Amino acid sequence: MTRLEKVVYTGETRTTGGRDGASRSSDGHLDVRLSPPGSAAKGTNPEQLFGAGWSACFIGAMGLVASKEKIALPADLAVDAEVDLGTSGDAYLLQARLNVSLPGLSNEVARTLVDGAHEICPYSKATRGNIDVTINLV
Repeated sequence: MTRLEKVVYTGETRTTGGRDGASRSSDGHLDVRLSPPGSAAKGTNPEQLFGAGWSACFIGAMGLVASKEKIALPADLAVDAEVDLGTSGDAYLLQARLNVSLPGLSNEVARTLVDGAHEICPYSKATRGNIDVTINLV
């Protein structure tokens, strides 16, 4: 396990009530109601929040790779995250797909960006070897 040498930022949240509760950040910027996946209740769920965080971080990682490789990122790039909650036996598990859209870039250039981002993105590192992850170019 790699240990941090320097903490750049600490996100602080408090969640009450589990999947039927709420989450709030210490700075007040995040204040969301939670609801179980697939329910009719108002609110989001941890899988959606995880997908939002990962896709945003992944776009940042692609930006770092693009800068290093001197590649201009398209303004309309997007990452659609799909995070599945499922079971295997009695255990709950996650799996995920990141569907990356890089319009106007060749498949080879897009693959360079995506593969490089997947290597350096902290969320990708955290999931590597722990859950099934597929990165698709769309």
